[in-house]
Amino acid sequence: MNSNSPTRTTTKSAGSPGDGTRVLREAVESSSAQAKDAFEKMSAATVEATALLKDSYSTAVTRAQDYNAKAIAFAHTNTQATFEFVQKLSSVKSPSEFFELSTNHSRKQFEILTEQAKELAMLAQKVALSTAERVETNVTKAFSQRS
Repeated sequence: MNSNSPTRTTTKSAGSPGDGTRVLREAVESSSAQAKDAFEKMSAATVEATALLKDSYSTAVTRAQDYNAKAIAFAHTNTQATFEFVQKLSSVKSPSEFFELSTNHSRKQFEILTEQAKELAMLAQKVALSTAERVETNVTKAFSQRS
């Protein structure tokens, strides 16, 4: 060997093979914990969303039932008024009496139907507003719990 040639020594900068396994295991455990945490948060959000939908749907159904009940009551009232009108028509003795009775009935029914339409419109608006308010309240509550 030539004494003029430099001697090279190589040293490994990496640690033992066990260090790589430990780092990998820690990374897997950390990823697993993060995935579990994300799953739990997603699961909780899903439960909250389901509760929100059930509550909102329940509110809408209740209000729609109120609307339908009112519409049925109006139909009953209008049917009764029609039967009364027909009974009165059976006792009419002259064309002028017929026209007077028809005119009065039509005017009265128009007024009643106008009021009924207003009331049904107000109920429909209440259905929409109460459902929207319920959704807004639940969403706000859900987001405030997340913050």
